[in-house]
Amino acid sequence: MKGIILAGGTGSRLFPITEGVSKQLMPIYDKPMIFYPLSTLMSAGIRDILLISTEEDQASFKRLLGDGSKFGVNIKYVIQPSPDGLAQAFLLDKEFIKDESVAMILGDNIFYGANMTDKLLEAKTNAENGKATIFGYQVKDPERFGIMEINSEGKVLSVEEKPEHPKSDYAITGLYFYPSDVVSHAEKVEPSARGELEITTLNDFYLQEDRLQSELLGDGYTWYDTGTFESMNEASNMIKSVETQGNRLICSPEVIAYNNGWLDKNILQKRAELLSKNTYGKYLENIIKKGR
Repeated sequence: MKGIILAGGTGSRLFPITEGVSKQLMPIYDKPMIFYPLSTLMSAGIRDILLISTEEDQASFKRLLGDGSKFGVNIKYVIQPSPDGLAQAFLLDKEFIKDESVAMILGDNIFYGANMTDKLLEAKTNAENGKATIFGYQVKDPERFGIMEINSEGKVLSVEEKPEHPKSDYAITGLYFYPSDVVSHAEKVEPSARGELEITTLNDFYLQEDRLQSELLGDGYTWYDTGTFESMNEASNMIKSVETQGNRLICSPEVIAYNNGWLDKNILQKRAELLSKNTYGKYLENIIKKGR
């Protein structure tokens, strides 16, 4: 399976702090925002990752992430010429996807939960078996999101993009798993009234084919769409609270890679030394001492 992180856009909701830097490079407590979606894909066992960004931000992402080897993954970069909708992501580098299943996550989405990895692996299996999966999270203001209508058994009945009268309060989060025919389906998406290739249209294609699954994130799970000052602050406080109380490092690409056997102790040691002046590096050092 391939992975895509969509980290384009202008971040205008976060002006003035994003006038000079991509929002996905802004900090969420002790990590750049982009580390969180990267860690989600890695938790699903995905090592080949395409990062989509604007032309002006690409050099900064490359400086931070490199080719991915320090995280035990392979990262390729492509430029999004203009923000023409989420479904566009599958058309920007067809050669990268080829005929494999794909997971796509938005660069400003943060997921956390004790059994999140199990849900990710289930969605991955679904995609490899020809079914798409969308993740749902209950919200107070569903009219602001793409919405999934589900029955009592969790079966998806309909998907809508920011409906005036939502049929449910389950927002479709920015995490999607698709089977190997996603490119051909994305090619059939026509621009919406606002001129974008809507991900909701792509999801509806799979729904009409009875190949769309839902994965609901209930109690014990947290989802942040960190596109506002408030959500960035809330996410930072949550990460700080979990790490401080548990004396551990969460959503860390280095830790996930090391636990997966993708990163040897020597490389992790170099990362720990580089970051030794803060708690992030000290956590890595503790992991090395304890072993996997």
